[in-house]
Amino acid sequence: MNPLDATKSGFLLCIAVCTFICTFIYLKDSLSTEPDEQKFSTNRAECGFYPDELCSALFMGKTAALKIGSICQNTYRPAALSCVQTSCNCSTVLKALHFITRPLSDEEGSFSLAYIITIHKELEMFVKLLRAIYMPQNIYCIHVDEKSPSDYKAAVQNIVNCFENIFISSKRENVVYGGFSRLQADINCMRDLVHSKIQWNYVINLCGQDYPIKTNKDIIKYIKSKWNGKNMTPGVVQPLHMKHRTQVSYREYVRSGMSYVYPTKNAKTKPPYNLTIYFGSAYYILTKEFVEFTLTDARAKGLLEWSRDTYSPDEHYWVTLNRLHDAPGATPNADWEGNIRAIKWKDQEGTAHKGCKGHYIRDICVYGLGDLQWIIESPHLFANKFEPAKYPLVMDCLERRYRLKVLHQAEVPIEDDWHFQDNNHFNMKLNV
Repeated sequence: MNPLDATKSGFLLCIAVCTFICTFIYLKDSLSTEPDEQKFSTNRAECGFYPDELCSALFMGKTAALKIGSICQNTYRPAALSCVQTSCNCSTVLKALHFITRPLSDEEGSFSLAYIITIHKELEMFVKLLRAIYMPQNIYCIHVDEKSPSDYKAAVQNIVNCFENIFISSKRENVVYGGFSRLQADINCMRDLVHSKIQWNYVINLCGQDYPIKTNKDIIKYIKSKWNGKNMTPGVVQPLHMKHRTQVSYREYVRSGMSYVYPTKNAKTKPPYNLTIYFGSAYYILTKEFVEFTLTDARAKGLLEWSRDTYSPDEHYWVTLNRLHDAPGATPNADWEGNIRAIKWKDQEGTAHKGCKGHYIRDICVYGLGDLQWIIESPHLFANKFEPAKYPLVMDCLERRYRLKVLHQAEVPIEDDWHFQDNNHFNMKLNV
């Protein structure tokens, strides 16, 4: 080989080696960074037009939507609601929070509902509930737990001040779970409601972790068709395993951030007026005439006094009075009828439902993404329990679907401020 050929071969070999080394380094760097970049873009693509596309899939029970939704609800944390943590003028409150400001039909305008809402935490959840059930022809009594922080009370008051038909109860209780104070909170609101200038037909009680499944129009139609003039207090004669609640005296303990109910060794006397004690739901739908009866009738007053040291008296008080034959709107022979509240109880897993897809608290399901289809298919008027801080997409999906349904039923021109979303091809479709 001549020197020129040898030099040429060495030069080509050098170029080949250098090319290989550069290619290796480039591929090494690319492969080390590509997964994160690819993961990021894939996640964004999977979320689609968030949240409507994903909500639609969740409502249809699509399995893939559960995994994607778990990722996306953490990627797209919802922004704080306007005018909740900060003060706004009332005009801005109504528009920014999308409150409906006119009756949506003649039927609704002529049938007023009263609401009692007991709250103690999660301000944004309260606002979401309030704006869902709010109609200008209705009336709302808000009971704020006396133990709640002062800034929480002030924030609720700021919102309430913008409405003539919403007010804070005139007397507040230190509410203890399972205690008489929970029943007293409802009664405080009832006393205020019967003196209201707004003539309401029925009263419904809610807590801050409830949310409606049926619209205001649906609720009125259900009351008129199934219960016209009657009260809804689902329940039965007190079962043996519940008799301990009324056989001994209980006391409420409230100290330095802790509150609970505990039993004593003192046996209770028999119920007044030889009343048969029933056991049922703490949630009810009652006529105004029945409410007036409970506030004035001697038997109702006697039962209330006797119930002061019982466990969870709101689960026996209303249903017991509603089984009296001469009570206004009474249903003496009723059982668990009345589709008031959809709840997944832990002990009903495998029978009434297929399990909680979120998590249980006090044997009640806090709904997760996998519960959405079950919720919207339920015949009940309201559902419990929700924690938007834990499962934000659950509340986002329900809110958007609920408002679409409300506006779909409207018989009046719809104002722009009532919409939660702008119209576009990817909006969640409502199957009605």
